[in-house]
Amino acid sequence: MKINQKVYVAALGYSIIIGFSFMFVKIALESATPMDTLAHRFTASFLVASLFLFSSKARFRIQVKDFLLILPLALLYPTLFFTFQAYGLVYTTSSEAGIIFATIPILTMILSALFLKERSAGWQIFFICLSVSGVLYISVMNGVNVHSSSSMTGTILILLSALSSAAYSVLARKLTQKYSLFPLTYIMAGIGFIAFNTMAIVQHVIKGTLSGFFTPLSNGGFLFSILYLGILSTLCTSFLTNYALSKMEAFKVSVFNNLATLITLFAGVLLLQEAMHYYHVIGTIVILVGVIGTNLTGKRIKKTLDTNAVQGKETISQNSVGG
Repeated sequence: MKINQKVYVAALGYSIIIGFSFMFVKIALESATPMDTLAHRFTASFLVASLFLFSSKARFRIQVKDFLLILPLALLYPTLFFTFQAYGLVYTTSSEAGIIFATIPILTMILSALFLKERSAGWQIFFICLSVSGVLYISVMNGVNVHSSSSMTGTILILLSALSSAAYSVLARKLTQKYSLFPLTYIMAGIGFIAFNTMAIVQHVIKGTLSGFFTPLSNGGFLFSILYLGILSTLCTSFLTNYALSKMEAFKVSVFNNLATLITLFAGVLLLQEAMHYYHVIGTIVILVGVIGTNLTGKRIKKTLDTNAVQGKETISQNSVGG
């Protein structure tokens, strides 16, 4: 496949895996707390990444200065992103969180313009906002319950989670130009493994329930969910996202997050027999038009710029000859 095709396949694969992950998160949370789930999830991710590292020729050496450059990336995602998300959902509903997370492409577009100088054309901004509006429409129609004071705490935490995701996309876009994909993915998995296991174990030690940390692993449904979340939804998606960000503008990659919302919706309808209403169909169409439009207008703009550049070179060449 051509590079452009590989990038879109990577972004689409990321969306599909993330879309199904919410179903497995629900299953896992029936047997463990959110922090324990994150700890076991990143344990599976880091163990598989380490197994791949030591059983293959994928060796890499990284100096202290390089590690310090990559560390903020790993702190933004997964550490801060999932920590803010886990605690934010305690104080707010998933519908409210969905509305805030829908703004990630807009936040990414703003940050990428400020720090990467990636400029979005007018039509791209329109289609990004259109995609976001599709998610907002579905979330609002599903119903949003506001809880006065506690909602503000949840809103702030979820907003910080969304900002962490947007900042990660911008920083990863920059670092993927300098470092290969596996070291970045491996360090991200390693930091997540250390951070979430530390937080989970400390919580259990304080409560005197350390043995309960391992109890969920005896549940087959929980174990299968953790393998999906750790290997596919964490390790594979990190690799796919980093690859896409190495080839495509950050705001274009982030808009694929909204496709994950559609996958989650259809996974619930097909596998969990959840109801599907007319507003789901309308929202789906709006999101798809927004995602496709964002990328197609980008191609058209780039083609126009390339054509103008060629014509400019030809004009300069003709002027040189004439002079």
